[in-house]
Amino acid sequence: MLVLVIDDFAKEYLHSDLREIRDAMLRKLDGLSEYDIRRPLTSTGTNLLGLIKHLSVWESRYFGEVFDRPFPEPVPRWDDPEQRGTDMWATEHETRDEITGRYRRVCAHSDATIAALAIDSPGHVPWWPRPDVMLFNVLVHVLTETCRHAGHADILREQLDGEVEMDAEAMARRGQDATFWKSRRAEIERAAKATDPALSSCPADRV
Repeated sequence: MLVLVIDDFAKEYLHSDLREIRDAMLRKLDGLSEYDIRRPLTSTGTNLLGLIKHLSVWESRYFGEVFDRPFPEPVPRWDDPEQRGTDMWATEHETRDEITGRYRRVCAHSDATIAALAIDSPGHVPWWPRPDVMLFNVLVHVLTETCRHAGHADILREQLDGEVEMDAEAMARRGQDATFWKSRRAEIERAAKATDPALSSCPADRV
């Protein structure tokens, strides 16, 4: 009985965190233009809408075919070399609503799989070196990957408009407004330059 209680707790704990971080991913698009959610912001082209598209494709696989519960909509095959990388960005023909709507449907399908299976239910991940897994392994993996991409999304959004997902009231109580963060950034920049003799010896306006 104790084992069952611990298993149920672990499944709900991981699932709850996954639901929370999915919502955070979708919020990163709020208030942005079509261009800004698609524009490449790193040298490898990372962009906000592409992260959502990527997560929807992979979550549909992990909680779909891995447990013989395929997502009912077409998904590119994981072993198709022509599709590699296409899940990381949106074409001009793919709408925001199309991509975010599919992500929500994928999440609902995943939630149904998680609810239906025990945490030690077996699955098979053909693209892993050790393909025989349990629901526990997949839950941890998808949560980890979603958190990783949420971190990417945090930085991309801050680059676009300075928006950060923090407790606004707590920040205000601590006096952490735009002036505070400008000063903090300058402080960090000074500390970084101080570690490099070539930079620390230069006047600030020449660096």
